[in-house]
Amino acid sequence: MPFKTITTIICNMDADRHALEAATALARREDGHLDVICLGLDRTQPGFYYAGTNAMALQDNLQQAQTESREIEAQVTDFMKTQEISWTANPLTAQMAGLTPQLAHFLRFSDLVVLPRPYGPGRSHEHEEILEAALFSGHVPVLVVPDTADVPQNIERVVVAWNESAEALGAVRSALPILQKADIVDITIIDPPQHGPDRSDPGGSLCQMLVRHGVRAEVSVLAKTMPRVSDVLCRQLRDKDADLLVMGAYGHSRFRESILGGATRHMLELADIPVLMSH
Repeated sequence: MPFKTITTIICNMDADRHALEAATALARREDGHLDVICLGLDRTQPGFYYAGTNAMALQDNLQQAQTESREIEAQVTDFMKTQEISWTANPLTAQMAGLTPQLAHFLRFSDLVVLPRPYGPGRSHEHEEILEAALFSGHVPVLVVPDTADVPQNIERVVVAWNESAEALGAVRSALPILQKADIVDITIIDPPQHGPDRSDPGGSLCQMLVRHGVRAEVSVLAKTMPRVSDVLCRQLRDKDADLLVMGAYGHSRFRESILGGATRHMLELADIPVLMSH
C-alpha cells in the first residue's frame, strides 16, 4: 500500500525539526498528505501529585501544555505554508500518563509515521514513548530519521535485517512501496539457525516473495563476527552503502530490551541512516 497518509509528531520544534523536514520531503515524493501532531505535554508524572493536590495546580499544568501546543502549531504552520504539499497541523494536549492512547487514536489511520531518533542529545522520555505508542498501540510502521541523515529523493540501496520473525516480515510488507523502487534490496541474515525451516536456503522464501513483487533482491548470509548483531548489521550498512534499513522492532519484550539492550535499541542508537521498522 502506498504511503498516502504520513504523520509526524512535534513536541519540540528545535529538537524535532529534522523529522518534520524529512516527513515533508517524503509526502512530496509520495504525493501524499502530511499530518503534523503539535504535541503539548504535561510532563509531571502522576505519582508526583500528593493527596489533596490543589486542582488549580493541575489546571495550570494543562494550560501550560496547551500554550506549548499552540506555540508549536504556529511554528509548524510558519514552516509548512511554504511547502507545496497537502498538510494539516493538529494541536494535541496530553498528560504523560494518557499519551499513548491519545496518540494511538490519531496514528492508527496513518500509513507511515516519521519520527526523530528517540535517543541522544535533545531527546527525552517522551520521544521513546511516542515511538512505542506508534509501534505497539497505533500498529503503524515507523521511519526513524537520525539528525545527521536525510531521506534520499531516490532510495536506491536497502538492507533488510531478516531473522524469520513476524516483526521483520511485517516491516518488509510495510516497506514494499520503497523496496519496489530500489535498485537493490539486500536481505541480510546473521547466523541463521542450523535447524531452522530455511536452513538449506536462508532467506530464499522471502527473496522469492519480493522478486514476485518486482523487487530486485539478493541475500547475504553473515557470521556473527562481532559481539552484537547490531555491530555486524552496521558494518553491512556501510559495506552496502545503504540508504535505508528495514527491520522488525522489539522481537523480545520491551522490558527485556530496555534493561538488557537489544538489536532494536542498539540500531536506533547506532544507525546513521533512516530505519523503517514495524512491530
